[in-house]
Amino acid sequence: MEKAIFAAGCFWGVELNFSKVEGVLETRVGYTGGDVTDPTYEQVCGKTTGHAEAIEILYDPAIISYGDLLEKLWDFHDPTTLNRQGPDVGTQYRSAVFYLDDEQKAAAEKSIAETNRSGKFTNPIVTEVTAASKFWPAEEYHQKYLEKKGITIACS
Repeated sequence: MEKAIFAAGCFWGVELNFSKVEGVLETRVGYTGGDVTDPTYEQVCGKTTGHAEAIEILYDPAIISYGDLLEKLWDFHDPTTLNRQGPDVGTQYRSAVFYLDDEQKAAAEKSIAETNRSGKFTNPIVTEVTAASKFWPAEEYHQKYLEKKGITIACS
């Protein structure tokens, strides 16, 4: 099993979307990319921690590759908007790939370049590619939030 960490706006919908991908074994939402130890949702929303709402994915690379997860990431949000997804605005909603090793970094940079060349999006991808830092799991009520509310389809 391998791990991936992405940020793509509000983590609820991102988690729901990735939880339905074949080969994704586990998901959990949380905060990463900031400089506050053990941040809370309220702190992250207060825009003072530097963290992004993110998702940590445990996946089986024999079923789905990291590159294929990146393709899903581009499908699940608009990677061309800086610090914004739909009505959610702020650095905590930024688009980011938090790579865990040099292979993930190279795969992310390659995927961004190829997707930009493909013309899939009108504007260039602004997704941040940065080394992963500590991933702080979000409060329990955020885990599988949309599923707990009976919502089975997330907007992308």
